[in-house]
Amino acid sequence: MPDRMIVCFDIGGTAIKGAAAYAPDDVRAFERRPTPIHDFGAFVETLRAVIAESGDAPGCISISIAGVIDPDTEQAIVANIPCIHGRPLGADLTAALGLPVIIANDADCFAIAEASIGAGRGHRAVFGAIMGSGVGGGLVIDGKLINADGGFAGEWGHGPVAATIAGHPPISVPSFQCGCGLKGCIDAVCSARGMEKLHHYLHGETFTSEEIIDAWQEGDLAAARTIDVLVDIIASPLALVINITGATIVPVGGGLSNSPELLAAIDTAVRARILRSFDRPLVVPATCRIEPGLIGAALLGLRAIGRAP
Repeated sequence: MPDRMIVCFDIGGTAIKGAAAYAPDDVRAFERRPTPIHDFGAFVETLRAVIAESGDAPGCISISIAGVIDPDTEQAIVANIPCIHGRPLGADLTAALGLPVIIANDADCFAIAEASIGAGRGHRAVFGAIMGSGVGGGLVIDGKLINADGGFAGEWGHGPVAATIAGHPPISVPSFQCGCGLKGCIDAVCSARGMEKLHHYLHGETFTSEEIIDAWQEGDLAAARTIDVLVDIIASPLALVINITGATIVPVGGGLSNSPELLAAIDTAVRARILRSFDRPLVVPATCRIEPGLIGAALLGLRAIGRAP
């Protein structure tokens, strides 16, 4: 008889969100707790307190983190939580909690949620794209994460590939410095912060990404120019991702996905640059809008104990 439930977490640098998951459609969230970022003992005790709150013996612990598990060393790369950065996190938590522990990147959890119960349901190849404070993603093939054992697959936001001539008519754009250490990353120019940098470069104006999008939708010419250049820059790398992976749907999450008009513009540009023809939208808003990291972690944990397909 398989275990009845698992405890899942979505862990960021500010808060730890926990839930008891009994089925894909039965995820019972608990109150958020602050993340102890400097004290590993306190970090473990916070997880233990949530597990105790579930009132049951979980089959496993499943965690979504804003970081990556290095597949070669099994060490966590989580810059904003120093107490777990550089640790063999899965082994350390398994030993400390006495339960099997599954750990996945938050973008991967988003992708598995969208592929399983969201916009990607029914598709064999799903690329879940994040466009928010950063640009990232996750790849699911035949219902399984490519990064099942950790790794960097899906990180299409990083790499020196951003066009330096873009827009209609074309204009020169610098290779902006990226937080990963490279220049010319999609993350550096097409994330929310990147949009703001791009707008300032083009027009000398300082606005938030929300203000730029609102102005564009209201017919502002400067904002329209920024969006035109951004869409031109982001469409080619995303088209290449689709050609390489064979994805037949690209659900998009993150703050920029709140603009259906922006996603529609990206979708039109992407579909004009890929090999396969689609007569329907390919780049679409995600449907798991509330706690996709927690839902994805729940699905991974429930699968591990045989409670989800």
